[in-house]
Amino acid sequence: MEDCLFCKIVKGEIPSNKVYEDEYVYAFKDIEPVAPVHILIVPKKHISSLNKISDEDEALLGKIFLTIKKIAKELGVEDKGYRVINNCGKDAGQTVMHLHFHLIAGRKMGEKLL
Repeated sequence: MEDCLFCKIVKGEIPSNKVYEDEYVYAFKDIEPVAPVHILIVPKKHISSLNKISDEDEALLGKIFLTIKKIAKELGVEDKGYRVINNCGKDAGQTVMHLHFHLIAGRKMGEKLL
């Protein structure tokens, strides 16, 4: 999608602090982190929200979650714990209409986050 912020980041049109990239997934540091570790994980394929996934996206979603696990391990938060968040729709707080997951860690999760 032409006007999608995350599509532009994936294409390199907007700079980001990349953490991971492969053929299907792009991950980068959030520019307004709510914790010491706050990574956004997005599919390279534009999907506007979790409500818009289809059966053909099943393998992609598995890839996203395996990527989240890999990033958590690489950042040293795998054993201490981390939170994965997806906001689906405006009322849930989704501000960029491109499917994405927040990996948040580095502090106790009982504290207010988002």
